[in-house]
Parts: sequence; structure tokens; C-alpha cells
Amino acid sequence: MSSSANEKVRIFLSLMTDDNDYQREQALAAEEVARTREIDLEIAYASGNAVEQSQQIIQAIQRSKSSRPDAIVVEPVGTAMSQVARAAASAGVGWVVLNRDADYLFQLHGCSQSPVCAVTCDNSEVGVIQAKQFEELLQNGGAVLYIEGPSSSEAAQQRKAGLVETLPSRIELKSIRAAWTEATAHACVGSWLKLSTSRSLHVVAVGCQNDAMAMGARKAFSEVLDANQRKEWLRMPFTGCDGVPCTGQTWVREGLLTCTIIIPPIAGPALEIISQALRTGAKPPAHTSIRPESFPPLGHLAGR
Repeated sequence: MSSSANEKVRIFLSLMTDDNDYQREQALAAEEVARTREIDLEIAYASGNAVEQSQQIIQAIQRSKSSRPDAIVVEPVGTAMSQVARAAASAGVGWVVLNRDADYLFQLHGCSQSPVCAVTCDNSEVGVIQAKQFEELLQNGGAVLYIEGPSSSEAAQQRKAGLVETLPSRIELKSIRAAWTEATAHACVGSWLKLSTSRSLHVVAVGCQNDAMAMGARKAFSEVLDANQRKEWLRMPFTGCDGVPCTGQTWVREGLLTCTIIIPPIAGPALEIISQALRTGAKPPAHTSIRPESFPPLGHLAGR
């Protein structure tokens, strides 16, 4: 499948939610590439609902040929959406999955006439970097309240695995889960603070799998009624991931977060890859991985 170099390609971008700063950054990155690469881009948000996301994509695939997208780029809410991917391939629609190492992709990549690939952040490396940040920050060890994304999220699983494999034995984790948003982290940390164990665990830092949840956690600690306890909690390091310039990086500069991890928005590179494949007819690489980096650099964290 190929399009003329001067012809616009139609791409349907499906993102998880519009109330997360990284997802909004994904959209901005995609829109910038669309402007420069003559792409007719349509963006849909799934409100954090996997069923709604599948329905949105199926409806796009089932449109008439004149309005059907040439490719779907999706960051799945839940599973890697193998059935939806096969439906797209059967309809001659390209498929790019973001932040998922889906086994079915290699089969589709080999047999589909339409381009199929994955573009991911190296989420295991995100966990490794976060472990190294804790190692620099917590020279004397202690417990970290660790706020993970949903259990169904492959990114959350990989970040946790990289962290656990690298974390020094002097640092222990107390994990709780939220749904990638500030509001859900605020609620789950607020509930945790009501437990008697919240004081006996001697938490010395808060680590989160994204910056929005880190800010939600900080908000919950700022609402502790006892002034001395509140002051003590807020002296802890609060760390996150995503490192969007206008949010995560700014919060670090303002002292609201101690550090974050910059995860470049991968929707932009994904649109570059799929639009090139559609125009040339050449198969894209089955998998492209984007590397994260600590902000600030690890060497700047000691003693913070």
C-alpha cells in the first residue's frame, strides 16, 4: 500500500485520555508532525476506557473507503488490542501500537499488506533510572511509597520490573495503584494516609510512575491536618516520570518535584514512520524504541 508523495495520508490517533499531561503532549507532537508531513490527522481520546477505545477504532475502520483512515496509531488503555489490529489489517488499514510489546505484531508485520509496527519508550529503562534516582536521593535507605499505574498496563509493569531489579536492598517499596491521573493518585494516597500503617512504615520518599500522579500524591500530603506531620511529609522527595516541559520539568524547577524522567512523546516519531511507509510502500521496522533520561541528570541529585 502506498500513496503519492504529494497526497495527504489519513491517520487516526487513539490516545488513552485527555486529562493527563503526557497524553496531551503526545497529541501536540502528533499535530506538529501532521502539519509538516501533509498528514490528515484525527485524534480521539478514550476516557481511560478500553471498550470505548476499541469501539472508536472499529467505527473508524468501518467507514467508507473515501473517509476511512490509512492507518491507526493507538496507545491502548488496556491490552494490546490484537483483534482490533487484525480487523485493521483485514481492511487494509495500517496499524501502529504505542508503548506495547505485542506478540501478534510480528505475525502481522510479516503477512499484512498494510504497514504494521510498534513504537515504544524503553519502559524498563524508566524503572532503572528511577531506581538510580532513589539510590542518589536516599543515601541512608528507607521506604518509598511507590504509586503505580493500572495493573493491566504493560508500561506500568515494565517500569516496576526495571525498578525492582535495580533498586538497592537498603530501599524498600510500599506500592499502591492509581490510574495515571492526578485525581486518582490524590484519592488513593488520601486513603493510604488514613491507615495506621502510614506512620509506622516510615516512608522517606514518594515515587510515581508519572508526574501527574506525583502531584496528586503531593496534594494529598499537603492536606494532612497536623501541621508538624504535614511539614515533615512535604520535606520528602517526590519523583515522577514523563518530564513534559510545561509540567514535569517545570515542577522540578519550582521545587514541587525533586526529579522526573523525560519520556519523549512517541506519537510524533510514530506518525513519521507510518506516513513514510504509506507513501513508499516499504515496510517499517517492526519495533522502534525511544530512550528516556533523568531530569535533572543523576549526578545532580546527590544531597537533594
